[in-house]
Amino acid sequence: MRQLSFFLLFVSAIFLFNSCDENIKLDGDYVETAVVYGLLDQADSIHYIKITRAFIGPGSALDIAQIADSSYFDQVEATVSELVNGQVVRTWALQDTTIQDKDTNGLFYGPEQKVYYFKTLPTGPLEAIQTSSNPQMSSLKPTATYILNATINNSFQISGETELVHGMTSTAASQNFTFKFANDPGVYLSTGVSISNTGNAHITSAHLDVLLNEHQGAIANEKSFRWKLGEAAVEPYSSRTYSAIGRTFYDLVKSNVSADPSIDKRTFKAIRVIITGGAEELYNYMSVNSPSSSLAQSKPTYTNLSVTNGKRVVGIFSSRQTVTYYKPFYTSPQQAYIRAIDKKSTRELCTGPITGFLLFCSNHPGDNVVGQEESFACN
Repeated sequence: MRQLSFFLLFVSAIFLFNSCDENIKLDGDYVETAVVYGLLDQADSIHYIKITRAFIGPGSALDIAQIADSSYFDQVEATVSELVNGQVVRTWALQDTTIQDKDTNGLFYGPEQKVYYFKTLPTGPLEAIQTSSNPQMSSLKPTATYILNATINNSFQISGETELVHGMTSTAASQNFTFKFANDPGVYLSTGVSISNTGNAHITSAHLDVLLNEHQGAIANEKSFRWKLGEAAVEPYSSRTYSAIGRTFYDLVKSNVSADPSIDKRTFKAIRVIITGGAEELYNYMSVNSPSSSLAQSKPTYTNLSVTNGKRVVGIFSSRQTVTYYKPFYTSPQQAYIRAIDKKSTRELCTGPITGFLLFCSNHPGDNVVGQEESFACN
């Protein structure tokens, strides 16, 4: 969405620069332009679609960008329909709401923004609670097609369609998957996070959420940070591996712990593996809007949306699949063989040259066997 904002601001700036010529009428060639951005994900329970307008007006574009009303249409009526074998199975009427998650450091208004949404259940165990009396709440169907239709100010329509990204799998799904970041003290390793099947995705990315506990007496406060492993274009139904580099892991832990001197100790909690795959339309949109590496700054535009009555539309209606695997540091004494990071990596965290002074100790049952406690164990 930020890329769209920069693009619209650039368009507005062109209008303002032209105003130096007193013979040019600023709004003479203005065409009502809708800005639409929506990504469906079967892992979500609330599906958001942003529908706004490009603005034009007197004065500074920077000032206008800070006024939320300048980017909203007076009336938006929108639906998303689900097609299976060419037949409409379900249709959701989108509702509007205001959310508070927009970056306030951007050129446009924030943190609040108006978006449109509809609800389903996410794919997974929650599907078991759906009832036949409320079929609208069942999850999105991986092999269905979804069509967006929106009527703007009763004067023009916008439409777009997408298939869902589906079929992605990862080696991280295995219960025995363990990160190995270190071998001998100060000797670092890398662990590959493999997407064994990219499904019908055309672009994938991998992130790790690293979770730590910071203890103050009997109180443990969770601390976390996100680690981006990489992003790349892929062939559908192929494979891709992203490397989690051991030295980077310890450097990130060091830079993300609190500086609070009242902390008594720190323990490792878990790693959450997040794999995301994007549809072909999303890949095309990202490619077109990526920074130019050539001297020629003219770039094509891309959208999979259509519009009526001579109006314009920019943006995208597409999909992605997010697959998440939670890898706990330990589960129970009876399953001491399960651990998010192996014993040598734990030792490096607690005693190594990068993080050894940060009060880490291990509360893993395998490191706290009575009479055989490791030197870096908490007890």
